[in-house]
Amino acid sequence: MKKTVVLSYSGGLDTSCAIRWLQETYQMNVVAVMVDVGQNEDLPAAKQKALDLGALEAYLLDRRQEFAEQYVFPALQANALYEGVYPLVSALSRPLIAREVMQVAERIGAAAVAHGCTGKGNDQVRFDLSFQVLNPTMQVIAPIREWSFSRLELLDYAKEKGVPVPVTRKSPYSIDANLWGRSIESGVLEDPMTEPPADAFSLTVDPGQAPDEPRYLEIGFEQGIPVSIDGERLFPVELIASLNQIVGGHGVGRIDHIESRLVGIKSREVYEAPAALFLITAHQALEALTLPRELLHLKRSLEMDFARCVYFGLWFSPMVEAICRFVEATQEHVSGTVRLKLFKGGMRVVGKWSERALYQKDLATYGEGDAFDHKAAEGFIRLYGLETMLYAGQRRKHEGMESTLQQKKGNSLIGTV
Repeated sequence: MKKTVVLSYSGGLDTSCAIRWLQETYQMNVVAVMVDVGQNEDLPAAKQKALDLGALEAYLLDRRQEFAEQYVFPALQANALYEGVYPLVSALSRPLIAREVMQVAERIGAAAVAHGCTGKGNDQVRFDLSFQVLNPTMQVIAPIREWSFSRLELLDYAKEKGVPVPVTRKSPYSIDANLWGRSIESGVLEDPMTEPPADAFSLTVDPGQAPDEPRYLEIGFEQGIPVSIDGERLFPVELIASLNQIVGGHGVGRIDHIESRLVGIKSREVYEAPAALFLITAHQALEALTLPRELLHLKRSLEMDFARCVYFGLWFSPMVEAICRFVEATQEHVSGTVRLKLFKGGMRVVGKWSERALYQKDLATYGEGDAFDHKAAEGFIRLYGLETMLYAGQRRKHEGMESTLQQKKGNSLIGTV
């Protein structure tokens, strides 16, 4: 009786070819699992393609709401940007997809799970580590780590095996998309000096072609979670999708980044993440208004650790779990409204309000109504700097003694040969 392998399937070039390759190389039945995380593609057609390619079964699982609430929003509350740039578009979806694949594998008694990640990318680590945590006894197969095809050779393999694919030699991009954004790799994008061509983008318009009038947009938050656009309450999936359309329509959300991969190489990465960049910018502004200074500064340092751990595939680690608990505790007072201005690829915060704001005009103003006790500042500065002043005094005293000793030593050498 043939064994079965459950494949994390996207319908793209790599995983479509992987169905044929797994059947031929491992002599296994293949079950394909597609997880809808908001990639906005014809997933039923992709499911049918998997069956046409010989998959024993193909599952299409809608997990958009879960992805938004349990993965995207915790990352938003943590203002997660790997290297201060990348909002973890693909990295956030991998642990969810891995969990769904493993659940199917365990339910049907499969012998192995598989993914379509390369041997020098980050996704292989994310899938492998997630699979190992979820079921350390399950065999993991990574076809692309085993076959020797280049990207163009894989197109030839697909043609030979009758695998229909959505890419061509002229436009051989590797695309990954979900609610939180879209990543584009391969082809001419591998040259960092080449400007990404227009056909690489789909979520954002060319900033030069964006509307000639700015758009003001207000986003409402409750405990660090976005809940409304211009006062209209929306469900999470609808809210993110709407922002992708509105913000992307003003040319905002493009990222062109030289990224430090986990395996130690640099790669040129192009992303579109209109909603992600918009929401993180707004959330940071609201936190600056509502969080005490020391808590805000501590949180900013942990945000970098969170982003790095998630990027490195450690979603199920105790480190990420602990940071998530800390971040969640900080969000109790992060409620309010932030107004942003969008104009031809640019975005900036132009207004913010919260009932929990720590900003008080009568303390901050330099005009009439100033309630700040200026006389108290002198005593505060003396006490605040006391330790530094004591240290500086000791240092001057010590340096003076050393200078005297050096002078005496120099005088004792005068006249000697």
